[in-house]
Amino acid sequence: MSSIFSKIVAGEIPCYKVAEREDYLAFLDIFPLVKGHVLVVPKKEVDYLFDLDEANYAGLMLFARDVANAMGKVIPCNRVGVAVLGLEVPHAHIHLIPLNSERDIDFSRPKLQFSPEEFAATAKLIADAF
Repeated sequence: MSSIFSKIVAGEIPCYKVAEREDYLAFLDIFPLVKGHVLVVPKKEVDYLFDLDEANYAGLMLFARDVANAMGKVIPCNRVGVAVLGLEVPHAHIHLIPLNSERDIDFSRPKLQFSPEEFAATAKLIADAF
């Protein structure tokens, strides 16, 4: 069964794309912890990050690094944090979260809400820096 991320990759569900390469996609989390919270996924559907073969795992991490570097150029933050939970969607993914404090990466906090225009503007900022 296709995950929501596979449907995003296939273009069946829209997203706020920030970066893409042949095997990987990065887009804004629509339930963000902070402004600029990005999800990075392999296009190939694999349930668990650590089940990716070595080449795809390494490629995903290198792609995530490039996305994080772009984020750091345009999203005000001290660092871009990385989180791997893998519980909410059965498709390997990495959270890239702009951090100004440790509280910014607390997944128990209420999620923020932004307008479609705000999401689109943030995605464009990151995409242009990528």
